[in-house]
Amino acid sequence: MVEHKILAEAEFTKKACTYWLLSGGVLLLVCVVTIPLLPFWFIFGMMITGKYLEHMGCTLTEKTLIVRKGMFNRIEKTIPLEKITDLGLKQGPIMRSMDLHALTVETAGSSGGGAGGALVSLIGIKDTIGFRNKVLAQRDLLNSGKALEQAPPSAIPGDNGVLDDIRDTLHRIEDAIKQS
Repeated sequence: MVEHKILAEAEFTKKACTYWLLSGGVLLLVCVVTIPLLPFWFIFGMMITGKYLEHMGCTLTEKTLIVRKGMFNRIEKTIPLEKITDLGLKQGPIMRSMDLHALTVETAGSSGGGAGGALVSLIGIKDTIGFRNKVLAQRDLLNSGKALEQAPPSAIPGDNGVLDDIRDTLHRIEDAIKQS
């Protein structure tokens, strides 16, 4: 496995645990039958959400974004930066009141499963907007460097050998047409 230099590591805030607790509580209230479970949810939910938060991670390297999450079923996704099409920010009313954002990572082939077409969704990153901007800046830097690397040799400025050959061939064809 190729190791890349780590540029940024996302930190997660404990506010995410509170958000998950409140969201679960609202869900239990809406399903009226589950209202008696509310005390158990708030007692055990804090431990569960805290452990879940401990297992979350997001690392920006020179060429990839590595996302880790999950308590029982652990998931690690390595997303090449050049495949990222968008890093979206979502914020519902509860999240807004807690100053939280959900960062969604969308790639060229990530329609379908996940959070509304997103490949990955992360809630509770400290300075979400700043982290998002770092990832987008590194992606743009990587993509701008690739433009010349992937261009065919004849398209690189100063190397017109192939173009010169094509021009000379066209001149010969024009001369042959004029003589006939």
